[in-house]
Amino acid sequence: MWLDRISGHSTPSSLPTDSRSNSPLPRRTSSRLSPYSQSARASSSRQGSSLSVLVSPNSSSTSLPTTRGDGSALKQASARPRPSDVADPLEVLSGILGKQREEALQAEKPMQLVPDIDFGGLSLEEFVAAEAEPRPVGSDIGAQTIQQFEQERDKFQDLHSAITGCDDASKSMEIYLGDFQTELGAVSAEIESLQTRSVQLSAMLENRRNVEQLLGPAVEEISISPRAVRVISEGPIDENWVKALTEIETRTASIEARVSSSNTTASIEDVRPLLSDIKKKAVERIRDYLVSQIRALRSPNINAQIIQQQRLVKFKDLYSYISRAHPTLTGEITQAYINTMRWYYLSHFTRYLQALEKLKVYPSDRNEILGGDASAPKSGNIVSGSRAGTTAHDPFSLGRRIDILRTGNQMAMSSYLAEEDNSFHGIEVPFRNFNLALVDNVSAEYSFMTEMFSTLSFHQISRKAVEIFDPVFTLGQGLTKQLIDTSTDSLGVLVCVRLNQQAAFELQRRKVPVADSYVNGINMRLWPRFQVIMDLQCESLKRVASHTGRSAVSALSLAGGGGDDLNQSTAPHFLTQRFGQLLHGILVLSSEAGDDEPVSNSLARLRGEFDSLLAKLSRIGSDAKRRERFLSNNYSLILTIISDTQGKLAIDQRQHLEEMLKNVGKRG
Repeated sequence: MWLDRISGHSTPSSLPTDSRSNSPLPRRTSSRLSPYSQSARASSSRQGSSLSVLVSPNSSSTSLPTTRGDGSALKQASARPRPSDVADPLEVLSGILGKQREEALQAEKPMQLVPDIDFGGLSLEEFVAAEAEPRPVGSDIGAQTIQQFEQERDKFQDLHSAITGCDDASKSMEIYLGDFQTELGAVSAEIESLQTRSVQLSAMLENRRNVEQLLGPAVEEISISPRAVRVISEGPIDENWVKALTEIETRTASIEARVSSSNTTASIEDVRPLLSDIKKKAVERIRDYLVSQIRALRSPNINAQIIQQQRLVKFKDLYSYISRAHPTLTGEITQAYINTMRWYYLSHFTRYLQALEKLKVYPSDRNEILGGDASAPKSGNIVSGSRAGTTAHDPFSLGRRIDILRTGNQMAMSSYLAEEDNSFHGIEVPFRNFNLALVDNVSAEYSFMTEMFSTLSFHQISRKAVEIFDPVFTLGQGLTKQLIDTSTDSLGVLVCVRLNQQAAFELQRRKVPVADSYVNGINMRLWPRFQVIMDLQCESLKRVASHTGRSAVSALSLAGGGGDDLNQSTAPHFLTQRFGQLLHGILVLSSEAGDDEPVSNSLARLRGEFDSLLAKLSRIGSDAKRRERFLSNNYSLILTIISDTQGKLAIDQRQHLEEMLKNVGKRG
């Protein structure tokens, strides 16, 4: 029944339904609440407007939004975006009102139901109306409600402040969003402008690329980089300078080709004077550089090969360029180099020849031939201290002299060692050292000239190299003449012939034709002198044979016997030992000789004279067996001496000696 009574009086006709539905205060069923309500309104009206809105339960829903006339501000504030750090006002308000309603219901709900209600003779409608009347102010329920509102006043004030802050934030956010929309529109317009500009730039870039593809090669052919011009004009002459010169020459060739093909333009005519100036500057700098290097070759104690390899050959393109740009100047520079190197080699080889002349050479004597008198005093100027060195020399024995041909050392003796050497040597030692040094220098110089002066033909280079070494060739011919003119050392001369042949072979292997005339001239000096010496050997044997025919005693004195030993001795003649050693040396030195050499003819004449001498010596005395033994012993000795020789000439000589031995047996 209490619930029915509450439901029957909960909506009085005098009050709007929506105005009380959201009130946080509980409805009262007693009519005694009406006076209290009026007095509460009166007392709360004296408070602030904000407090009256919160306290009055009948006007709570209509007076809260008094800050705005029609409540649209609250709706707009709720529609606006709320800052992240501010709580939702509706949630805060719902929490507060729901809590208060629960408290009010709990306070309104009686502890127990009244089973019997005294209506006092009133009908139900009258009873409800009486219960709905305001209660006195001093009632307990009114006091409790006022006390609750007083306790919650701060919360409602905070809620009001929060709603006001939300409203201000919403206003600032509205302003901010409006400004942002304006700026966004400006940015959008700027982006559209940039897109249009980008399209225009892309079209321009594409057009430029197309033009560059068409004009780029043509411009590249006639353009000259400022860096290349600066390097040619001011930079040091090194690898970068050569590269810049190559670039300039390429551009010059391209421009000249366009001019010659009548496909010229105004730009080409503008570039040609600049190219002409650069060309003149390059020629001038190359001339100064080459002249300075040629002048450096005349410095004392300078090594020419260092300058040639590190200063000239390294920049050989400079000479090639100047030979094309200025042939007359190139000829003058080339002639200056030839004159300088001519002086350089002449001075150095002159000093080297003076050092070789200090070598002690075995003196030549007219008695050092087969028929000479070994006991005769030596001719020539020999100091007493050096005579011991010459006595051990045997002009008829090759010995270790052959080692000079077989040695693998291709280094010439230095000037210092030649001046300090106190031992005696054959004529082949100074001959070999001088010619070995000459071959090395000729080869090096010719190799340099072919690489440096590549614009010249090989014939021109050879003539210029001969011009450089012509004084040195004269020195070599003079040294050869000095060594062999008065010498009777046939083995020494033949060793010099073989050394000269080795030099010729080496020059052919190196493909250096510069010294061919010199080698041929040396040959023309050595071979005639060798034949002259062989003729002297033959004449000496003839002289001995003629003496043997006239005086047996003289011949026997040569044989080392006399008196009663004349008819008894069958030992080999001492001339046989000399002849065998000389023949052995000639055959060893001629093991690879050709048929065109004069050695075989000279040796045939010498062999014939020796056979005649042995025949005459064998006829001394009347005993035939002694003669046979004498001849057999002499020929056998020669065969034994030359038994280890090789070559065609050695075979011929052995065959002849074997034939002579057979003839000796037949004679017997």
